[in-house]
Amino acid sequence: MKMIGLVRLGLALLLMAGFQGCSTDPEPLEYGKDVCHFCKMTLMDHKFGAELVTRKGKIYKFDDMNCMLNFYHSGQEATEDFRHKLVANYEEPGTLISADVAFFVKSPAIRSPMASEVAAFDSYEHMGVFQRKMGGVYLAWGEMLTQFK
Repeated sequence: MKMIGLVRLGLALLLMAGFQGCSTDPEPLEYGKDVCHFCKMTLMDHKFGAELVTRKGKIYKFDDMNCMLNFYHSGQEATEDFRHKLVANYEEPGTLISADVAFFVKSPAIRSPMASEVAAFDSYEHMGVFQRKMGGVYLAWGEMLTQFK
């Protein structure tokens, strides 16, 4: 009887360890090391980059909004399965912010890695200052999804 209890305890511990390994947390982009899932180029410019994390914890990294959105629309993963949609904050290079609430500027003056010409900001005010200086148009996340479809 004691042996069955020990076996059950062992199985429970194994299951718990397995569930702990299935994190859906995003991870920082490692510039100079990470490779874009879509175009296979190494992420180099800290002002640009993006990350998609599925509900199962699969992480996809991208060097530019162009690559992220082309993959997002590819059907390889169902869009509703993405738990996190993150983009690099142009003003705080290397910092990821939620794409759902980010403010985007699309301008030919923005030289992004794969020519999306898009920069992301975490505040409407900062985006507005940048937009007045560099030109271009303001886009919310929903508009980004249709611009790159």
